[in-house]
Amino acid sequence: MVEKVTDTILNVGVNDYDIKIFENQYILEKGMAYNSYVILDEKVAVMDTVDEHVTEEWLVKVDEALLGRSVDYLVVQHMEPDHSGSIMALVNKFPNMKIVGNAKTFQMINQFFHVDLGDKKVVVAEGDTLELGKHTLSFVMAPMVHWPEVMVTYDSAEKVLFSADAFGKFGTRDADEDWTCEARRYFFNIVGKYGAQVQMLLKKLAGVSVEKICALHGPVLTEKLEYYIGKYDIWSKYEPEDKGVFIAYASIHGNTAKAAEKLKEMLEEKGCEKVAICDLCNEDIHEAIEDAFRYDRMVLAASTYDGGVFQPMETFLNILKSKNYQKRTVAIMENGSWAPMAARAMKASLETMKQIEILEPVVSIKSAMNDENVEQMKKVVKELVNL
Repeated sequence: MVEKVTDTILNVGVNDYDIKIFENQYILEKGMAYNSYVILDEKVAVMDTVDEHVTEEWLVKVDEALLGRSVDYLVVQHMEPDHSGSIMALVNKFPNMKIVGNAKTFQMINQFFHVDLGDKKVVVAEGDTLELGKHTLSFVMAPMVHWPEVMVTYDSAEKVLFSADAFGKFGTRDADEDWTCEARRYFFNIVGKYGAQVQMLLKKLAGVSVEKICALHGPVLTEKLEYYIGKYDIWSKYEPEDKGVFIAYASIHGNTAKAAEKLKEMLEEKGCEKVAICDLCNEDIHEAIEDAFRYDRMVLAASTYDGGVFQPMETFLNILKSKNYQKRTVAIMENGSWAPMAARAMKASLETMKQIEILEPVVSIKSAMNDENVEQMKKVVKELVNL
């Protein structure tokens, strides 16, 4: 069913309840929304398309919204296939339709579809506008949020921001869940590397009166927009969102896991605001990335493996680095039955990241946690709780 955003803007996007893995890596428990919008005016504009595997359902919804009218413009804000996969289906359905995008948009259209759109192209740049009648669309370039061709669009008539992937989240539009958690996981895993570019976009939009945010994933945001914009400001500055300690551990035979759980218990006994924990070997590593950025302190606990660190921890650290992890305090616990080496590897990785304070002492376990290790952990707990 078509969803009304305003009397003249309709969401014709598709909720995909079947997809379990997004971008072939992110686990989805509640599907994914591919949003697309129709603006009805003297001229009709469609804002983005959907993934090709839901094209047919989308076209039915477009027809429902149009009530027999044709499409004058397709505005392409983002060329990632989950949003551009149905472009040619709409081009074929409405052969007189114009395609609106920036220079990089059309370069990618040719790369994906090997087609020259000729006089169908309307090339726009920063600050250009498109008149539909009562609606005037203004285009704001948002390169690397999170692809180089991305732009967002502002409708001054109804004060609607079409925000491309910004302010998106995992899950369908009707998923019964808090926006923040799945938007945070989406942001840090997909957009997170590009915090500086998000900051640039937020600065461009500062002072613009926005009453609705129409993202390409998740629900249309209509209330308390300062809350959502505030979250994006915190996230893109890499500032901690909450005070607390996140413990990430990678354990081979269970002894490192026992030490991590013991540390969690000790932190909670000392009144730490929040303690979250993740088994990197058996839980969603992308949830771990979310929590690492959420809290102001982190503990890494890992076994030694092949003279370095156990691979699940190595993978976790590599992802953190690629997503610009910074401005945090980190404590380290290692384990090794004959030559503990995990701490050295973890430190080396952390030292490549910005503004990371590594706490001492390092807890070094040989095989199974003993009383001496517990005393070391008490010192770590004291340091973490007193920050």
